[in-house]
Order: sequence, then C-alpha cells, then structure tokens
Amino acid sequence: MTDTESRIVATESSAAGDAEAIRYFKEAIASGKNWYTSMLEAIGLWSSAAEEYKDRSYVYLIAGEAFDWLLLAERLCETVENLLPEDEMSALLFHGVPPVKLDADEVKKLIGDKKYRQHLNYFYGVTVEEALLLAVQEAIEKEVWVQGIGKILYTSDEAYHRIYDLDKDELLKQFRKETHHTQRQSITLDEMKEFTYWLFKYRLKRCEKARIASDTKKALDFLKKQWRQKGVTQTLAADFIADSFPT
Repeated sequence: MTDTESRIVATESSAAGDAEAIRYFKEAIASGKNWYTSMLEAIGLWSSAAEEYKDRSYVYLIAGEAFDWLLLAERLCETVENLLPEDEMSALLFHGVPPVKLDADEVKKLIGDKKYRQHLNYFYGVTVEEALLLAVQEAIEKEVWVQGIGKILYTSDEAYHRIYDLDKDELLKQFRKETHHTQRQSITLDEMKEFTYWLFKYRLKRCEKARIASDTKKALDFLKKQWRQKGVTQTLAADFIADSFPT
C-alpha cells in the first residue's frame, strides 16, 4: 500500500469513527442518559484530529499533542442542540463549566487516558499560557499606573518580551518558519492556539525550572481570580486544579 493509499484509509477510518461518535451521542440522549456524560463518552470515540464542517475549520488536536476538548464539545452539541438544556449547554461552551461534577478518574474513564493526557497538555500549553500573558500584561499596566507615566499602548508586546525575551513579531516569525506556516500579517484563531502552544514549549526549553514554576503559579493564580469573578466552581476534572475553586 502506498503512502497516499494509507492516508486515504486512515481518513476514511477517522470519518467512520466520528460518525459512530455522533450516532452514539444522539442515541444516548434519546435513551434518557445524561447528556454531558454521554458527550464525554462520544468524545472518547472521536477519531479525527481536525476536520472541515459547514465551511468551518475545526482543529481538535494541536501539534499532535494538545486536545481542545471544548471545541469538540461544541461540534458534538451542534448535532443535538435542540435536545439539550440551553442553560447547561451555554455554561459549558461559553464558560467551560460542566453541568455534572466529575473527578479526574471518572473523566479519564469516559474519554480515555490518552485524550485526558492530551487535555492536560492543552490546559497547560494553551489555557495557562494565555493566562500567563494576561497576568504579566495586567502587572505592566499596574506598574504604569503606579508610576504615573501615562498609558503604554503596547503592554501586550511588552508582556511577550518579559516572558520570552523576544518581541511577539519575532516569535511569530520563528514559529511560522519552524512549522511551515505562511508568513503574513493576520493570524487565525486556529493558528493562534498553535502559536500559544509553541510558546509554551519554547518557554520550557529556554527557562530555568524555578522561573517556569514561578510563571506557572502566576498564571494559575490569575485563572483562579478569573474563575472567582465569574462564579465558576468547577471545570473539566483535573487533578492539578482540584484546589483551585472557592468553597
């Protein structure tokens, strides 16, 4: 079998797995099973790392390592949207708040160990990395206010430089060169997520362990503050954030 033929077979196999996941989700809801746990089981059955659906690009697995489970949840919910409680679905898709609190072992059992590990990669590599940038940007804005020197127009650029020791444009150019993306002015949401995950790995390779630990704590503290402000009391079960929520 040629490489092209192998890719075609793999694509067809993934499509069949995806169709089975959607079929299972619909039948589980029709039978009266809880929609959220049924959705997690369907996620466990899903095969494709990415797809084009209704003129939209969906990239579920970034760099073959980081699983965007919430994007897949959105895709699955769309197939049965009228059958789901609107308030619960909105809380999940817009705020990442599930309607059922599950511990890590329960989530692993529903979506599988591999996808759970990939979810952790996404959490640390995208969610936490985004939070780190916002936390540093917020600190810069406070410094400017305390010093009374007026508003800095490019606090985001300064945040990139403080964290990665390079400007965003330089980092983006390097990322695109390494990943064979087109060098252009704009950036899509999918590429931004991939860039953020690349930044996470870039930082791990170049920073000392003490600085990595400090930056991670800073980002998690920022996330906890955001969760408290939004009234979030749970998210997809993860051992490392078990103590993150207010009681």
